[in-house]
Amino acid sequence: MAMTEVTGDVAARESEAMVVAACLFHGFSDPSRLAILQHLALGEHRVVDLTGHLGLAQSTVSKHLACLRDCGLVESRPQGRASVFSLTHPEATLAVLASAEKLLALTGDAVALCPVYGVDGSAVHPTGAAAQAATTAPGAAS
Repeated sequence: MAMTEVTGDVAARESEAMVVAACLFHGFSDPSRLAILQHLALGEHRVVDLTGHLGLAQSTVSKHLACLRDCGLVESRPQGRASVFSLTHPEATLAVLASAEKLLALTGDAVALCPVYGVDGSAVHPTGAAAQAATTAPGAAS
C-alpha cells in the first residue's frame, strides 16, 4: 500500500510539473511576446521603445509585458515616470530561444504545417484548416 502511495505522489508531482511547464511555454506562445523577449535580450527597454521597434500599440505591448512579468520572465524598475523592462533570467531565456531555433531548424516546416497549431490551424486562425474543411465538405452550405 505504501508503494502505491509513493508512486501516486511521484506521478502527481510529475503531472503538476508538466502543467507548470505548459504554463511557461504559454508565455512563449504569442509572436508579439517572443518579439518582446528578443528585444529585451538586447537590453532594457521602455514600453515606448518597444512600441517603436515592434510597431505595436502601447496597450498591446503593456498587456504582453504584464503577461511576461506574471510568468516571471521579465521585471521592471521605475525610471522617472516610465518603467524600464528587462529579462529576469537573460541567460536561461536566451538558451530556451536558441534551443527553439535549433529544434525548428531540425523539424523544418512541420510545426507551421501542424493542422491544429500551425499557421493555418483552426486554433490560430478561425478561418484555418478546420474551417476550410467544413466549408468544402460535401453537403456544406454555400
